[in-house]
Parts: sequence; structure tokens; C-alpha cells
Amino acid sequence: MTEIFSSVPISVVVNGQVHKAVVEPRLHLSDFLRQHIGLTGTHVGCEVGVCGVCTVILDGRTARSCLTLAVQADGATITTIEGLARDGEMCAMQRAFSDCHALQCGFCTPGILMTAIELVERTPHPSRDHIREVLSGNLCRCTGYETIIDAVEQGAVSMLNRKSVVSS
Repeated sequence: MTEIFSSVPISVVVNGQVHKAVVEPRLHLSDFLRQHIGLTGTHVGCEVGVCGVCTVILDGRTARSCLTLAVQADGATITTIEGLARDGEMCAMQRAFSDCHALQCGFCTPGILMTAIELVERTPHPSRDHIREVLSGNLCRCTGYETIIDAVEQGAVSMLNRKSVVSS
């Protein structure tokens, strides 16, 4: 009997490192990142793209890694939460989240950070309403979001003073 799903070779750049693997076509990117590469900062929550905890930056745009197949990412450049810090130093947005106490349990934080970074790279001076709108796809059960909005505002100012996190 022949296999219905034959494995497929892929090559991706994750946080600046090339990763090659042979994967099943139905493997989700979130599972590839967590199980094949060992990057567990990308969390899996709802598995239907609603909660945003699995958000990564794929070729400069946010993507729900629970809805993206690993084979769809072949040839792509991916940034995960583990790729934000440089030389042991938090990126500007991570520092702002820490400074503004925008962290609770931390489960949603990686997805929110990735979303916030893309937002600021596309809209360097977002209004609080725009931040709320963009982050509406990221669910947090621990906080009232105000400190998260504060952190994105502060992170935006800091990012303007530093080189882009994702495009470097």
C-alpha cells in the first residue's frame, strides 16, 4: 500500500539560521517550530487561528503558525519570539513590555509581541485606537490590555530610535 501523504523536503530560515527537514505535508508550522527545531516560545492555543498565541513573522508579515503548514513556509524567513533578542539583550518592544508591566502569565505574550512589532514597522506612530484594533486578534485572559497598549506605544518610540527587529 502506498502512503497518501509522502514527506516533503523544506528549507526555512528561522531566526537567522537555515533549517532543512523532511516533513509530512500536513504538519503545521507551529509543530515544526516546536517539535523539529525545539523553539517552544511559539505557543499553541486554540489551533484555529483565533487566539493569536502562535503568531510568528513570516517573510515580514505576521502569520498564525497553527494555520500555516510547514511546507507553505518552504523558502521563507521566519522570526519567532526567540529571535527578537540580540546578543542577550531584549529588543525595544520586549523591553517596553517589561518596563510597562505588560506581562502576566506570558502565554499570550510572544504572539502579542510579534503582532506589535509588525504593527510598528508598518505604522511607526500608531494611535492607541489603532493598537487596540490590531491587537484585537490576540487574546489575553490575564490582563485588562491597558498596560499592553502602553507598552506598544513605548516600544514604538524605542523602535524608531533603533534598527528594525525583523528586517535585520
